[in-house]
Amino acid sequence: MTEPLAIQFRGVSKTFSRTTHRMLLRNHITRWFLGDNKERFYALRDVSFDLPAGENLAVVGSNGAGKSTLLSLIAGLAPPDGGTVETRGRVAALLELGSGFHYDLTGAENVRLNASLLGLSRRRTEELFDQIVDFSGVADFIDEPLRTYSTGMVMRLAFSVTVYLDPDILLVDEIIAVGDRTFQEKCFEKILEFKHNSKTLVCVSHSPETLQKLCDRAIWLDHGQLVMDGDIGEVLAAYQGRLSLSAKARPHQSPGRAQ
Repeated sequence: MTEPLAIQFRGVSKTFSRTTHRMLLRNHITRWFLGDNKERFYALRDVSFDLPAGENLAVVGSNGAGKSTLLSLIAGLAPPDGGTVETRGRVAALLELGSGFHYDLTGAENVRLNASLLGLSRRRTEELFDQIVDFSGVADFIDEPLRTYSTGMVMRLAFSVTVYLDPDILLVDEIIAVGDRTFQEKCFEKILEFKHNSKTLVCVSHSPETLQKLCDRAIWLDHGQLVMDGDIGEVLAAYQGRLSLSAKARPHQSPGRAQ
């Protein structure tokens, strides 16, 4: 029996405005008179893939390839400009940790508020409250205003709220390095637990070792386009091979030349 799809991309494109580059004055004037003073660039271009429920997917590519844009579309933070994005089930995103927190509220108030914004009922939040706080390691400060927390404490609390939501789809973007080494290990174990419970995982990381531990499949993005989709080992080998070729192709710079 075929597993239902957790995520489906069909011909998805996403563009953004780019207005900061240099342009001749006459070009600026022409674009102004034509009513088009913003150039668009493609963060994603005609991307299609299916991810069945319970599978785990790595997204690889260089900076600016479109990885974070893809995650934001899955999370519903932005709509596509073309094509369709469909998800099934609750989505939780470990992207910009703490972005939904209010620094004048206490840690406890932020836990309850953030859980509510992410779709958790008040009753379920209270059932999970002690586990969330214990996992974060900030129990001694939970009734203090968030503005008194260190950045690491805020991130640990935000991580704890997100992973205890019991989502159907978890999005992870380079945030496993949260807090000290002990807490990083707890984070990684929690994400592995999520994977072993047959939930859907989409992970972005520049660490091949991390991706291979968390994912069985990968897609490779390059300048917003889908280059390869397949087994994690095969995709990483192809991607790293491209990086090696690019590094060798760069002109050698003599030590005395200005950087």
